[in-house]
Amino acid sequence: MTTPQRRSTGGPRQAAAIFAATLELLADKGYDGLTMESVAARSGVNKTTLYRWWPAKDALLAAALTDSDLLSFPMPDTGSLRGDLLALAHAIAELLTAESTAPIATAVLAAAPARPQLAQVGAAFFAERLGREQPVFERAVARGELDASCDPAAIMDLLAGAIWFRLLLRGQPLTPEYLARAVDLVVDGLPGAS
Repeated sequence: MTTPQRRSTGGPRQAAAIFAATLELLADKGYDGLTMESVAARSGVNKTTLYRWWPAKDALLAAALTDSDLLSFPMPDTGSLRGDLLALAHAIAELLTAESTAPIATAVLAAAPARPQLAQVGAAFFAERLGREQPVFERAVARGELDASCDPAAIMDLLAGAIWFRLLLRGQPLTPEYLARAVDLVVDGLPGAS
């Protein structure tokens, strides 16, 4: 497996502490309870430092979601498309069920419909994540496992959407058997997949 790649966006030296405080507060208090003041207090950073780098909490939350190591995971390289997608499915399931990250996903998902800015934050997060997943699909095309015309975003929407839907809307567990079936259904439906 390769290591996660973090984008360097610049920022204060205390960025890691600020991002951790932002995501902890989001998990503890929800989106409405997340304030620049509470992030400053929890991270031990002056509020003016926060505003110097991020004009509002949505900008800070966007940076925390995309640049914090809390929500990152290594991109798999198992040698097969099916293996890579199964590893991605397990990583997504872990993020959605782990005690440290599940409340973050739930808070963002719950707040997004009523807050267009937060929906944009989510869109930016998933666009960045898809960019990091791109090598999985490039390798599959190079190995002849996947037709080059396949849309990686649609593939990940189908896979991750099934995982999110099962857990958050159906309230069903994300068992290894379910994840394997979801991957099989997605891969078996792809042109040129083997």
